[in-house]
Amino acid sequence: MVVTAKTTDGKEIGKVEKHYHPQATNCRDTKMKYGAQWKVANVRDTSLQPAQAKKEAIEFDLPAGIREAIVTVELFYEAANPANKYQIHSITRKVSLDR
Repeated sequence: MVVTAKTTDGKEIGKVEKHYHPQATNCRDTKMKYGAQWKVANVRDTSLQPAQAKKEAIEFDLPAGIREAIVTVELFYEAANPANKYQIHSITRKVSLDR
Protein backbone atom coordinates (compact mmCIF):
# COMPACT_ATOMS: atom_id res chain seq x y z
CA MET A 1 0.00 0.00 0.00
CA VAL A 2 1.28 3.44 -0.91
CA VAL A 3 -0.29 6.56 0.64
CA THR A 4 0.72 9.91 -0.90
CA ALA A 5 -0.30 13.38 0.31
CA LYS A 6 0.06 16.39 -1.98
CA THR A 7 -0.87 20.05 -1.74
CA THR A 8 -3.58 21.33 -4.07
CA ASP A 9 -0.88 22.66 -6.42
CA GLY A 10 0.74 19.20 -6.72
CA LYS A 11 3.70 19.52 -4.31
CA GLU A 12 4.29 16.28 -2.38
CA ILE A 13 3.89 16.61 1.39
CA GLY A 14 4.61 13.02 2.34
CA LYS A 15 4.55 9.40 1.29
CA VAL A 16 4.12 6.19 3.30
CA GLU A 17 4.61 2.68 1.96
CA LYS A 18 3.41 -0.36 3.92
CA HIS A 19 3.75 -4.05 3.18
CA TYR A 20 1.21 -6.62 4.34
CA HIS A 21 2.42 -10.21 4.48
CA PRO A 22 3.32 -12.90 7.00
CA GLN A 23 6.72 -12.14 8.48
CA ALA A 24 8.87 -15.10 9.40
CA THR A 25 12.29 -15.98 10.73
CA ASN A 26 14.46 -19.07 10.47
CA CYS A 27 14.73 -19.14 14.31
CA ARG A 28 18.54 -18.95 14.14
CA ASP A 29 18.75 -15.16 14.22
CA THR A 30 16.48 -12.11 14.51
CA LYS A 31 16.69 -11.19 10.83
CA MET A 32 13.32 -11.36 9.05
CA LYS A 33 12.94 -13.78 6.14
CA TYR A 34 10.21 -13.14 3.56
CA GLY A 35 10.37 -15.98 1.04
CA ALA A 36 8.06 -18.98 1.37
CA GLN A 37 11.10 -21.26 1.55
CA TRP A 38 12.14 -19.54 4.83
CA LYS A 39 8.81 -19.71 6.66
CA VAL A 40 9.71 -21.95 9.55
CA ALA A 41 8.14 -20.00 12.42
CA ASN A 42 5.74 -17.08 12.01
CA VAL A 43 6.59 -14.06 14.12
CA ARG A 44 3.45 -12.11 13.25
CA ASP A 45 0.87 -12.01 10.51
CA THR A 46 0.35 -8.57 8.97
CA SER A 47 -1.32 -9.84 5.80
CA LEU A 48 -4.68 -8.57 4.60
CA GLN A 49 -7.40 -11.14 5.18
CA PRO A 50 -10.18 -11.62 2.61
CA ALA A 51 -13.58 -10.04 3.39
CA GLN A 52 -12.27 -8.36 6.56
CA ALA A 53 -12.08 -4.60 6.94
CA LYS A 54 -8.84 -3.12 8.23
CA LYS A 55 -8.62 0.39 9.70
CA GLU A 56 -5.38 2.31 9.98
CA ALA A 57 -4.46 5.89 10.80
CA ILE A 58 -1.71 7.55 8.79
CA GLU A 59 -0.65 11.08 9.70
CA PHE A 60 1.22 13.70 7.71
CA ASP A 61 2.62 16.98 9.04
CA LEU A 62 1.23 19.82 6.96
CA PRO A 63 3.52 22.77 6.16
CA ALA A 64 2.61 26.15 7.67
CA GLY A 65 -0.31 27.78 5.90
CA ILE A 66 -1.56 24.59 4.24
CA ARG A 67 -5.14 23.75 5.26
CA GLU A 68 -5.97 20.98 2.77
CA ALA A 69 -4.30 18.12 0.94
CA ILE A 70 -5.07 15.61 -1.76
CA VAL A 71 -4.49 12.08 -0.44
CA THR A 72 -4.11 9.07 -2.72
CA VAL A 73 -4.16 5.48 -1.44
CA GLU A 74 -2.96 2.78 -3.84
CA LEU A 75 -3.11 -0.93 -3.06
CA PHE A 76 -0.69 -3.18 -4.93
CA TYR A 77 -0.12 -6.93 -5.20
CA GLU A 78 3.55 -7.90 -5.39
CA ALA A 79 4.05 -11.13 -7.29
CA ALA A 80 7.30 -12.94 -6.39
CA ASN A 81 9.41 -9.77 -5.99
CA PRO A 82 8.93 -6.01 -5.50
CA ALA A 83 9.60 -5.34 -9.19
CA ASN A 84 6.39 -7.17 -10.17
CA LYS A 85 3.68 -4.85 -8.82
CA TYR A 86 0.06 -4.96 -9.93
CA GLN A 87 -2.29 -2.21 -8.83
CA ILE A 88 -5.46 -3.62 -7.27
CA HIS A 89 -7.21 -0.44 -6.15
CA SER A 90 -6.66 3.32 -6.01
CA ILE A 91 -8.66 6.05 -4.30
CA THR A 92 -8.07 9.81 -4.12
CA ARG A 93 -9.74 12.21 -1.68
CA LYS A 94 -9.40 15.91 -0.89
CA VAL A 95 -8.92 16.32 2.88
CA SER A 96 -9.45 19.67 4.59
CA LEU A 97 -8.89 20.92 8.14
CA ASP A 98 -11.77 23.36 7.67
CA ARG A 99 -15.28 22.20 8.41
